[in-house]
Amino acid sequence: MTNLKLGAVPDDKPVKISIELPAAVHRDLIVYAEALGRETGQPVGEPARLIVPMIERFMATDRAFAKARRARQP
Repeated sequence: MTNLKLGAVPDDKPVKISIELPAAVHRDLIVYAEALGRETGQPVGEPARLIVPMIERFMATDRAFAKARRARQP
């Protein structure tokens, strides 16, 4: 089984976002959502729901960002 960086997406209140993605990124997002659905046993539904958890995960694991954020704290 694949070890994806995201786990199951919590069922939160829907939030409307507006973003333009290159077609290749959109296709990859759809494929990622399908893979995640197979791995977790819960279909993702709308692949756009993955964008926020992906950004959160990216920022949480970016060491340079964490260092910069700590440097900003008084």
